[in-house]
Amino acid sequence: MAEIADILNATTHRPFQLPAKPWSYYQEWNDVLFLHWQIPYAIIRPLVPQELDIDNIEGKCYISLVAFTMQKIRPAYLPSLSWISNFHEINVRTYVEKDGKKGVYFLNIEAEKELSVLIAKKLTNLPYEKSLIKHSQNNYHSVNSVHKFNLDVQFNLQDAITTKTSLDIWLTERYCLYLSKYNQLYRYQVHHKEWELKSVAIQQLNLQYKFGGYNLNNNNFETAHYSNGVQVIAWNRERL
Repeated sequence: MAEIADILNATTHRPFQLPAKPWSYYQEWNDVLFLHWQIPYAIIRPLVPQELDIDNIEGKCYISLVAFTMQKIRPAYLPSLSWISNFHEINVRTYVEKDGKKGVYFLNIEAEKELSVLIAKKLTNLPYEKSLIKHSQNNYHSVNSVHKFNLDVQFNLQDAITTKTSLDIWLTERYCLYLSKYNQLYRYQVHHKEWELKSVAIQQLNLQYKFGGYNLNNNNFETAHYSNGVQVIAWNRERL
């Protein structure tokens, strides 16, 4: 529990306070690759519930694809089961705000294991679906046959980012996510230490993700980040 206490005590980087109630889940997001696209507001707005404001930085809106390896996910005070809790994941998110809390809204979430998808959907109602995802050093590859989404990215890691830009922080330091289900809006809050980021040189990027008639592809790709990962504390959802 000393490790959990250490995470919970590191709060100076957070934009808003930790939840007052006890935490519910522990998980790790490892080998994290962020890919970012600047997207017109008019494209994003219909994809997001009207109750959420579309967040922007200097008038610019973004969609990000985040590929990582989920590990050690477990309820509070119980052990993790690797055959359920460890899997590769890809999520596509945009940036939103509600009642002063900036967060993310998922347009799509893909996971490697069928059982993990079923459990995650049951517990969270988030839009998880099965995808064939493979990860090796400096590579993520995914095929989602249902939506005909695919990703093949190869990259080289560069120097640690010691002085972050406002965009670096805006794109990565997000401590809640929003869910709209059955005409009801929910917020999930999370906490972790500040992201330790590295620059990334993209060697190859081939992908097809289509939302609202807009294709994310290598032609309109803008920037990327990488992190070795974070240890994450999460809370049950709250109804807004």
